Amino acid sequence: MMGGCDLRHSAVLDPKGPIALAERNLLYDAFTVMMIVVIPVIAMALLFAWRYRSSNTQARYTPKWSYSGRIDAVVWLIPALIVVALGVLLWRSTHRLDPYKPIASAVASLEVQVVAQDWKWLFIYPEQGIAVVNQMAFPSGRPVSLKITSDTVMNSFYIPALAGQIYAMAGMQSRLQLLADAPGTFVGRNTQYSGGGFADQQFQAIAMTQADFDAWVAKTRQSADKLDAAAYGKLAERSRRHPVTYYSAVEPNLFDKIIAKSAHDHQAMGK
Repeated sequence: MMGGCDLRHSAVLDPKGPIALAERNLLYDAFTVMMIVVIPVIAMALLFAWRYRSSNTQARYTPKWSYSGRIDAVVWLIPALIVVALGVLLWRSTHRLDPYKPIASAVASLEVQVVAQDWKWLFIYPEQGIAVVNQMAFPSGRPVSLKITSDTVMNSFYIPALAGQIYAMAGMQSRLQLLADAPGTFVGRNTQYSGGGFADQQFQAIAMTQADFDAWVAKTRQSADKLDAAAYGKLAERSRRHPVTYYSAVEPNLFDKIIAKSAHDHQAMGK
């Protein structure tokens, strides 16, 4: 049981970036506000059980009592104030942590296009002209702007140590911003059940120094594999535990074509 408290395996409570840190703090704040009600209720339940036990003949006994304005006010006003406090807290945090809102930084964001497949993740780097399956590398200290879609059923993109989850949907594009404070390797996964290979649909998110990232890009560009239309069609077929695969070149506008294809399929089904 104590193993569940190990922060090394609880990425949500051990954030490695400012977005995940803000989300963890929001969790703590909401928990603290709720405890304002929970703790007194638990304490009063124990106190009342002790005070009005059958052996306590000194406890006040009023069998015909039926109403108290003060108790009614406490029962309604305190929970109402808690709901208002949580609402204000969540409203402000929701806008502040808008996943579409770029992270303010003196360094330009790195754009990565993410495609969910059965049962793997494809990462396309349009600026570098490369693509990788089940591995996403990026420089630490530099914001990363993700454009996310799905070429299959709905998936949920999530890197607990760096950012919250967001859905990947066919024919649509969602966005997510993240930043790693320091180099490290983090687990990313699909948290939306999507079929038989769902349990193994994970990937590595690797934050590197800028020099290491440049070397990683150079290594990827040396790969003999190229992600043209034919190679993508084969990659999009269902596969489990797909190994990390590097592509030195990518079909032009592949990400947009994947979205357009799914949108066209949806329109055709609607007709």
